[in-house]
Amino acid sequence: MKVLFSNPPWWQGVVPVQTPDGGTANVYRTGVRAGSRWPFTFLIPYPPDDFHFGSYLPYPFFMGAAATYCARELGGGVTFRDSIALRESYDTYFQYLETERFEYIVMESASPSWEHDKLVINEVVRRLPHTRFIVTGPITSHGEELLDSAPNIQATVRGEYEKGTMKALNGANGVVDFDFLTLEEMNAAPFPYYDEVYAPRYWDSNPVGQQYPQAQVLSSRGCPFKCIFCVWPATMTSNDPDGSHKRTVRQYSADYMEGFLTELVQKYKFKSVYFDDDTFNLGDRHVEKICAIMRKLGVPWSAMCRADTSSFHLWQEMKDSGCFGVKIGFESGNQEVIDKIVNKRLNLEEARRVAHEIHRVGMTLHGTFTFGLPGETPEQIRDTENYMASLPLNSCQRSGCAEIEGAPLHTLTKGLGLKSYPGARLDDNYVRAPDGQLKFERMLAERT
Repeated sequence: MKVLFSNPPWWQGVVPVQTPDGGTANVYRTGVRAGSRWPFTFLIPYPPDDFHFGSYLPYPFFMGAAATYCARELGGGVTFRDSIALRESYDTYFQYLETERFEYIVMESASPSWEHDKLVINEVVRRLPHTRFIVTGPITSHGEELLDSAPNIQATVRGEYEKGTMKALNGANGVVDFDFLTLEEMNAAPFPYYDEVYAPRYWDSNPVGQQYPQAQVLSSRGCPFKCIFCVWPATMTSNDPDGSHKRTVRQYSADYMEGFLTELVQKYKFKSVYFDDDTFNLGDRHVEKICAIMRKLGVPWSAMCRADTSSFHLWQEMKDSGCFGVKIGFESGNQEVIDKIVNKRLNLEEARRVAHEIHRVGMTLHGTFTFGLPGETPEQIRDTENYMASLPLNSCQRSGCAEIEGAPLHTLTKGLGLKSYPGARLDDNYVRAPDGQLKFERMLAERT
């Protein structure tokens, strides 16, 4: 059996832009899919088949973990190909598939890329009619209807997809429902896929202080919080499309993480580590064990955190163990939006105090903010801009609120009420969009 775990190319055309000397130059709209909680498109100055390091490029966490898991279970025959990381063209990708002739292609997708991804599947099947597809990712929230939306889809695997993909490869058809790894299975799983080609390509420049090459890793799966737009905790590590069900969190053991990180650093010479957990600092014990590991490794590191899920004194402990910066999701600077629309359960005044503590201990701070929420008013958006100005941020991310299958926001737009989000409403200010970057670009254009 030949199986390909594939993150296919995603290009959206050429855009001419004016140069400083009055001429024009072409830039290229490309996208990130697997590895991104909110897949989106953006512009880069380089064409397909011409990779240049430096633009945002997330490691495809679920795909990398499922590839090595299935390779172990099958005893081989599994290939990993991240065409986004290769920046390869469609011609290069299709030629590769025609040469290798895989029996199965496992593809992760979400609503921002799905219309595009269906065209890719169509073209693969036209060239290689016997190839079967196993579709994974948030798009599988569509259920049965997804099976008829493109040819040769044998199965759609919901949630994290190690075990579900194995079921499909062993003959399961249709919708393969959630089947999460237990904590014991997580800690016994092989390390996610890396090799010499891909390891140095992944990059996220924030928080400020990253060193190249950078390892992007997860030290846990899941998040207990229920932000209206957040995708992975609702669709990949839990089944909670309306924010009313239990969400699971599983943290890797210290032994697993020490073995994994030691191998990465020794084998691929990573100069920094970024923990891209949904929420890295869930509880003091988890923070303390990672700090101890990073002290041993002596490699600078950073993490995606919340302001209120670990003790105040641990920011200093993180700094002392080599943490140079953190990302924190504030989302809005208006408490009513946080409480009644986002349902983030975050005290903004406490979050501001934490931000200043992070600054005091000497770490950089990257803040993330979401605009265009359902029910958000122009006045509340101004509150967010004012709140941002009050924080000691070294960098920030402004995103349009993206609507992706499986998250509570998407449930709201299907006409179903959300008790946990009493302020969320589909009024004239709300614009539906699966691509948050394009939505934010439109919001900026309307304001100027």
